[in-house]
Amino acid sequence: MDDRENLTTGSDSVRAAVRAFYDLHPYPPPVEALDGYRQRWQDDSRRRADFHLHWPDRSYRADLKVLVAGCGTSQAVKHALRQPGCQVVGIDISATSIRHTEKLKHQYHLTNLEVYQLPVERVSELSRRFDKIVCTGVLHHLPDPQAGLRALREVLAPDGVMHLMVYAPYGRAGVYMLQEYCRRLGIGHSEEEIINLANTLLALPPSHPLARLLGESPDFQRKDALADALLNPQDRAYTVPQLFDLFEGCGLAFGRWVRQAPYLPQCGSLAGTPHAARLAKLPLREQYAAVELFRGTILRHNLIVYPDDLINNRKLPRFDHDDWLAHVPIRVPETISLKNRLPPGAAAVLINQAHGDADLFLPVNASEMRLVEAIDGVSTIDEIIYHVSRAGVGNLHQLRSQARSLFERLYWYDQTVFDASPKGGAG
Repeated sequence: MDDRENLTTGSDSVRAAVRAFYDLHPYPPPVEALDGYRQRWQDDSRRRADFHLHWPDRSYRADLKVLVAGCGTSQAVKHALRQPGCQVVGIDISATSIRHTEKLKHQYHLTNLEVYQLPVERVSELSRRFDKIVCTGVLHHLPDPQAGLRALREVLAPDGVMHLMVYAPYGRAGVYMLQEYCRRLGIGHSEEEIINLANTLLALPPSHPLARLLGESPDFQRKDALADALLNPQDRAYTVPQLFDLFEGCGLAFGRWVRQAPYLPQCGSLAGTPHAARLAKLPLREQYAAVELFRGTILRHNLIVYPDDLINNRKLPRFDHDDWLAHVPIRVPETISLKNRLPPGAAAVLINQAHGDADLFLPVNASEMRLVEAIDGVSTIDEIIYHVSRAGVGNLHQLRSQARSLFERLYWYDQTVFDASPKGGAG
């Protein structure tokens, strides 16, 4: 048997082990109903925010072709529910996951959803191209993540976008220590062994790197999640440089982090340190890598990538020329404003509740808050400035100077996305 045959046999063995694991322990755990989820996505501004997170330079469309690669028990159903005008295809290697997905599909009469039991590496068998590919929590379980990502790249439409999520190593250090512990003891994933593992973890020293996750993350409070984290037969993680090497090697280019503030040196407590200026001089990729090391708690990387041959044609939000005035800001649904226990000079503090770091809050003064409150998801920044100036908050010149800095910070801190398409507005 030559090296290629050995590689193929090894890949098949890993794939079979992962399929058997998820057939027995489907994850995320199956749900019985998604009525609340469907209701939340009736809000058109939420749909527009999600669209322009991925396509800031495109007019809004509600008729996308979406692939959910590794759809698990409900992810493809969620995309079909929240985007009823889209045609959604879900694929997964696990028969159990497909069965649960089909059950929900029929329960909600989703005529816009197709589901297939199919490995990611064989996605070309669908003979289709997709505007948007969602592949979260999948690549790191494949025997050859690069082969899987290349297969997805081949079915991505020329102006399409991918949302990827892979594990990050530093925040999961405790997970990998316990994975090795379980391997050394030969712990399997039977029901009894998982229960015994859960009971044993109650004795984990409070200083252990895994202890914080066990106490804070709801994902570690369930047996199926514990099995997925500690007993999965195939699991790898990527530092920022390794991640960039992965997708760039597959013909893809970086767009943005889904939540970018944790990676930016100008956000949070790091911005006030003596290293802030030195970090700002680094190329963006190196900034991200350095901040990942500084934070040390990032569990997973969520990012948006584009075909690399068209990345230079993308018009991403920028604030170094006058085009920013024509951007339409759209508030991110997870954002809130707090008006108690404020820093000196602040009228409010803006927080994205999806951030896990306590230092990622954005103080704004009274006139800045008036600009924030004027965001309606339809008006351009220039129109917002004019509206606020008419209310007597300040003159146009002063507000425009203030607004440039404010809206850039709102973007950094994941408070807004922007419709930067030529027409802007509702598309």
